[in-house]
Amino acid sequence: MKNNQDAIEQVQVDTSLQLPCGKTIKNRLVKAAMSEQMADKRSNPTAAMATLYKRWAKSGVGLILTGNIMLSKDARGEPGNVVLDQFSDKQAFSDWTQAVHSEGGTIFAQINHPGKQIPAFLNMKPMAPSAIPLGGPLAPAFMKPREMSEQDIESVIKQFVATSKLAKEVGFDGIQLHGAHGYLVNQFLSSRHNIREDSWGGSFENRFAFVRELYKQVREAVGNDFPIAIKLNSSDFEQDGYSEEDALKVMFELQQLGIDFIEISGGTYEVQAMVDGTGENSGGYFLNFATRAAKELNVPLAITGGFRSRKDVINALAKDIDMVGLARVMAIHPDFPSKILKGEDVEVSIPRLTTGSYKLDQFMMVVLSWYEVQMARMGNGLEPNPQMSVWRAVWYTMKQLGTDAFKPRRA
Repeated sequence: MKNNQDAIEQVQVDTSLQLPCGKTIKNRLVKAAMSEQMADKRSNPTAAMATLYKRWAKSGVGLILTGNIMLSKDARGEPGNVVLDQFSDKQAFSDWTQAVHSEGGTIFAQINHPGKQIPAFLNMKPMAPSAIPLGGPLAPAFMKPREMSEQDIESVIKQFVATSKLAKEVGFDGIQLHGAHGYLVNQFLSSRHNIREDSWGGSFENRFAFVRELYKQVREAVGNDFPIAIKLNSSDFEQDGYSEEDALKVMFELQQLGIDFIEISGGTYEVQAMVDGTGENSGGYFLNFATRAAKELNVPLAITGGFRSRKDVINALAKDIDMVGLARVMAIHPDFPSKILKGEDVEVSIPRLTTGSYKLDQFMMVVLSWYEVQMARMGNGLEPNPQMSVWRAVWYTMKQLGTDAFKPRRA
């Protein structure tokens, strides 16, 4: 029998959350975004994706966020990304959302433009706020971008609007704008990556202008009762770049505009804090910053990264974080949320995936491949296999992507 403290803690997880737009999320657990790499050759969602997301909906998680949904085929971060535009098969998207709704789930579309973080084999002429090449270990796989013109900026905002409207039309319950991990929105916000001298760069106010205009135009298109969330970095963890102080200012401005919730993450392709955390807390990579933000802001906050136990989830919620995002754990333990919601004192481990050679791991993208295979298994109606060897995962990815399997795709 649970003691009184357990009962108090459990109410915290089970409690519904009403977003500013009026939409209610049934509990505080979120299936956070993971890139599935399961689109068909026309960049539409497959039947396997519907099966995968139906499996996640059965877990009872309060909200499901999709992996990257891109604005156009020439702005994909990876070859298997889904694209939602005027050429898309809307029935395939409706089948995807209906699969989640059939299990009583809620699903938001995560909408993204990679900016300069598009691999060269997908686009040799990427664009970004400024013509600054990507740095870090992945740099050789990405081309130096050209600086976006005013027309480019206006065109991309229109693409975000069009994809957002389509997302509502095909049955998504809301959208999440991807403003983290070094993608285009994050690039505009960063003083390191945005050194423009016009009204879109320079001062904080100008760097924020892209996000402000993007939110306003999307809100006008989808209406006041349709949820719009955003994923933001707590920091880029780069010198002279987007900092925690910048993040707090961005969050405050978005709160004033009416954003429905903010998911906190961190890092870019140059500094991959979203993969390994910041070292600040094993039970929530960005918990220290999120706790600070919760004290200064009223907007609902979600935090993703490093949650492996019910205890860690409860700890975050006790610090006034509104929702906790679960990512890789959902790829190998899809029933993790249901166990937490039942009050089980559950804790799971994430395997250390390696071939034994760091260089080979990086070249073959072992970790990415392994988790993609777990999701593919669920898409085929199978259970995940946490004991699967990395070699089997790499072989599967080779069959799916061919030579693209060995080309750097993302962090």
